[in-house]
Amino acid sequence: MAFPEPKPRPPELPQKRLKTLDCGQGAVRAVRFNVDGNYCLTCGSDKTLKLWNPLRGTLLRTYSGHGYEVLDAASSFDNSSLCSGGGDKAVVLWDVASGQVMRKFRGHAGKVNTVQFNEEATVILSGSIDSSIRCWDCRSRRPEPVQTLDEARDGVSSVKVSDHEVLAGSVDGRMRRYDLRMGQLFSDYVGSPITCTCFSRDGQCTLVSSLDSTLRLLDKDTGELLGEYKGHKNQEYKLDCCLSERDTHVVSCSEDGKVFFWDLVEGVLALALPVGRGVVQSLAYHPTEPCLLTALGGSIQCWREEAYEAEDGAG
Repeated sequence: MAFPEPKPRPPELPQKRLKTLDCGQGAVRAVRFNVDGNYCLTCGSDKTLKLWNPLRGTLLRTYSGHGYEVLDAASSFDNSSLCSGGGDKAVVLWDVASGQVMRKFRGHAGKVNTVQFNEEATVILSGSIDSSIRCWDCRSRRPEPVQTLDEARDGVSSVKVSDHEVLAGSVDGRMRRYDLRMGQLFSDYVGSPITCTCFSRDGQCTLVSSLDSTLRLLDKDTGELLGEYKGHKNQEYKLDCCLSERDTHVVSCSEDGKVFFWDLVEGVLALALPVGRGVVQSLAYHPTEPCLLTALGGSIQCWREEAYEAEDGAG
């Protein structure tokens, strides 16, 4: 006799504020989880990058070496190195343990909005307001990029990397997907300046947010519009969006102090989470758990689902 499959638990949304951390680095321009979600990075307008344990609220290290505000950062798959980009047009590779700058790549003609490692952390991809994406080899001593992708007609606001694809959003209103295996470029026109792009966790879809206060979910292969999500405010700032850890909800920052969650399939608003007064500048979603980090002003907030009980010492 076969037993019926247990019904999957309904997804829980992070709406219980566990912690607020005053980062002490001016305005926090971006907050990013590391690969396994145990640590996070905050990018400051005071030129520093900081590494935290967000659940415990402990600062682990401060990285100083940028000449202007830090706008984005990412950690490598093995947590041994970090990369960051900022208003000084530089892309910096850091050693996590020592806090030392290992490499500083210069070549962009404008501020660097977005940085990502490839899967093996052998290459850093950086997107800039100079309309280019540059690929830097972390292992060689070459000062110039190994490749430059310059199809964008305006600033590059967002770059995401999968095992064989690069997804880029630009202020020119186009989302471009580079298939590195096939050597092909696919382009989808959204029509409004793009602020953020990302892959769904299953790799089948792409999510794109733009300055018309709309998020769009597209079929990655066909470009077909699968869903539109509205209700938040995004008309001026480069704001983050993402999908929840199980691809059940679309999540976006908003300029009115909230984070919005929509049901991915139904398209209906599931939650408008009040974070504070001002613009929620950045967010990061835990890779496997209903845990959200938000950045507003000079602090970050850590959110969990209502049923979550903090472990001793982590509350």
